[in-house]
Amino acid sequence: MSPDFSKLNWNNLLENLNSSGAVLQKKVLDEASCSEWISSYDQSDLFRKTVVMEKYRFGSGEYKYFKNPEPEQITKIKKEIYPKLSPLANQWMENLGINNRFPLDLNTFQDLCKEKGQTQPTSLLLKYGKGGFNTLHQDLYGDIYFPIQLAFFLNEPDKDYEGGEFVLTQSRPRAQSKPIVFRPERGDMIIFTTDFFPVKGVKGYYRSQVKHGVSEVHSGNRHTLGIIFHYAVS
Repeated sequence: MSPDFSKLNWNNLLENLNSSGAVLQKKVLDEASCSEWISSYDQSDLFRKTVVMEKYRFGSGEYKYFKNPEPEQITKIKKEIYPKLSPLANQWMENLGINNRFPLDLNTFQDLCKEKGQTQPTSLLLKYGKGGFNTLHQDLYGDIYFPIQLAFFLNEPDKDYEGGEFVLTQSRPRAQSKPIVFRPERGDMIIFTTDFFPVKGVKGYYRSQVKHGVSEVHSGNRHTLGIIFHYAVS
């Protein structure tokens, strides 16, 4: 179920992520992998917590956090991709004048999370049915958070479901937020900022805050695998 990320054009991906805060990569997961992840949603022994969105006014739908140890496939994804993203994350901090740097390897970063009491994994599977949606939000979970995360899309739009676009908003100085809408197909991956990223303006870099969510699903079922590198307090 784990793709070969070494074949991706990382220079191009990172360049686009740096300039826009989000980038889509087509067909990262194959059909079999998507089906396996969808089937795993009903395997209760894989998860530590289930959240019904309506209860907390997060939207309409449900998601489940994987428990420790996370599935081997998720660990493999994290270990392969984190080292490719951490130099860019550090460049963002430098551009914005933030005195914070991220370790270049995943294990050291996760150890930092644990030192702060953030020990619970945060990667998750999400499921939306008809009428489902996710309000605009950020996945922070504690004092330590990595500024980039991933989403893998497991269903085919217009075949398995209608609606359910992936939506981001980016703040701009002295202006309304800019909406960005993706309509990913089955197997696609989106890499996007967790909190903010630097945008170069006439007076230097400014911090563009980013939130993400899902528009209303009009019919069918929509599943997503979310990969988040930092841990949660509880």
